[in-house]
Amino acid sequence: MARDQNQRGRRDRDEAPEFADRLVAINRVSKTVKGGKRFGFAALVVVGDQKGRVGFGKGKAKEVPEAIRKATEQAKRQMIRVQLREGRTLHHDMEGRHGAGKVVMRTAPEGTGIIAGGPMRAVFEMLGVKDVVSKSIGSQNPYNMIRATMDGLKKESSPRSVAQRRGKKVADILPKREDAVDTSAQVAEEA
Repeated sequence: MARDQNQRGRRDRDEAPEFADRLVAINRVSKTVKGGKRFGFAALVVVGDQKGRVGFGKGKAKEVPEAIRKATEQAKRQMIRVQLREGRTLHHDMEGRHGAGKVVMRTAPEGTGIIAGGPMRAVFEMLGVKDVVSKSIGSQNPYNMIRATMDGLKKESSPRSVAQRRGKKVADILPKREDAVDTSAQVAEEA
């Protein structure tokens, strides 16, 4: 009995990080049967902790609230972690693809805000990104746009993870700022 309570308490602690969710799309779907048509609803939801974790899910049910609940549960199970630079933007520019959907995501300076359309905006807001410039090229289907965005986010790697993978220090990988200043001074002198 005490063991069950302990496991239940541990489960509550694991779910402690409060997740925010955003309903992206809801469709009415129908199934034709012998007596006519049966209507149901399909929901697309994006869930995130706004600190670098995000996931999406879809759910179908006869009623809208049940479809949203199913989609939210699936989204929580499929969450991915994305490393953010300074907790506000991406580390580097990237592209994501899924089917006919293609998205381009670029880092942005502080104060830019989220420049993204519809479903992509929901992903960035739930992820916790504050500055990003993105463009959707191709499919406007919200499912494909979200999957393409998630594909691009999975490709992102932080300087720390690259350094660890290559067995180097972070300082060896990042460009030195002094060199950039020196080259601009040399260009000015030559002109």
